[in-house]
Amino acid sequence: MDNQFKQYQLPETMIQALTKMDIVNPTPIQQQVIPAVLRGESVIGQSQTGSGKTHAFLVPIISRINADSDTVQAVITAPSRELANQIYSVASQLLDKDSPIRISRFVGGTDKARQIDKLKRQQPHVVIGTPGRILDLIDANALKSYTANTFVVDEADMTLDMGFLNTVDKIASTFPGQLQMLVFSATIPQKLQPFLKKYMANPTVFEIKPQSVIADTVENWLIAVNSRDRNQLIYQLLTIGQPFLVLIFANTKTSVDKIHAYLTDQGLNVAKIHGDVPPRERNRIMKEVADLKYQFVVATDLAARGIDIKGVSHVINAEIPADNEFFIHRVGRTGRNGMSGTAITLYMPGQEAQIAELEHLGIKFEPKSIKNGEIVDGYDRNRRVNRKPKQEELSQTIQGLAKKEKAKHKPGYKKRVQKAISEERRKNSRIAKREALRASKKANKSR
Repeated sequence: MDNQFKQYQLPETMIQALTKMDIVNPTPIQQQVIPAVLRGESVIGQSQTGSGKTHAFLVPIISRINADSDTVQAVITAPSRELANQIYSVASQLLDKDSPIRISRFVGGTDKARQIDKLKRQQPHVVIGTPGRILDLIDANALKSYTANTFVVDEADMTLDMGFLNTVDKIASTFPGQLQMLVFSATIPQKLQPFLKKYMANPTVFEIKPQSVIADTVENWLIAVNSRDRNQLIYQLLTIGQPFLVLIFANTKTSVDKIHAYLTDQGLNVAKIHGDVPPRERNRIMKEVADLKYQFVVATDLAARGIDIKGVSHVINAEIPADNEFFIHRVGRTGRNGMSGTAITLYMPGQEAQIAELEHLGIKFEPKSIKNGEIVDGYDRNRRVNRKPKQEELSQTIQGLAKKEKAKHKPGYKKRVQKAISEERRKNSRIAKREALRASKKANKSR
């Protein structure tokens, strides 16, 4: 099959690398972003997780690198180490083994002194890293970023949420005036607008609207936890059937630790990923997860966007996230590339409003429960709400009036009937109050 990326006049080595990765047909965002970046335009790209935006900016950037120049030509920031590592991994795959293009990764938790020493000897062509570490190297006069002509802010909404936008702003201020800036985000929050206007005069905006909030290939189950032990329920879900690879998401590091400890005590081989896991350990775990040495992974939301593993069969939301966007990112880990997947969301009584919010986004849940070691269809939690209320019984007088007025079918007959109903209600209310008063007086006398 002929590689469709040839239409962009990319270097032959790039086409070969894409073909080797079995990437032959550009996704919608790649179709729009690649030509724009090659033309030198600044871009704001809004698209969902799994849309192929990483390749959308890496392919044209690497294709335009001048390997003969020993200067920094592109800087790419990501809000988490996992994301930066993921971008670096993709970038490395796009290079021929004999390529003279140098790509460096700078993230927190690594040896900064060694990085500074290396930078003094030679500058990379492409810089990929977290905002804090990149700014540290710039402030140390080690990273000569001022020569870059392209700056990428990946996952801008997450960068904002995590409080890194000010750091990214400081990095952007070190670049020359004629800067090509590429900003990618699942959403474009209002608080991001001042930053965009500051550095982007006339950007080309691409918004790739998802065909559905969650892939059609994903079954979306909803299970009430009630008074049952949540961890025990998760264990049951993991041991029923034969899941290939399961990602379990919780809202806090503490919750992740508790779930991991419980499942490990039950004899399961479970990986744990969150911010307090040391960087070297996290890198090792991520590699082993990618190599399918773990069947189960428990993670926080910050790690969610850094996990890009093929073949995730199940995602379990141990807790409903406070941010609906995190829910989309979690569930987006499964059902990719047309493969089937199952997303399971656990909820407690009192969380119906949060479920309703997700349903408002277009997410359709299938109620499930566990009985006799099997997953079976559950009850619709709205079954009571959906029942039709009993109609108020009208007195024979009102019913007769309604029939008579309707038979006449004169203008305003509905208003006359409604007025009669209101008067009867007031009359009945007064009678009820008088009877209650009499009953109260009798009761007082009998005491």
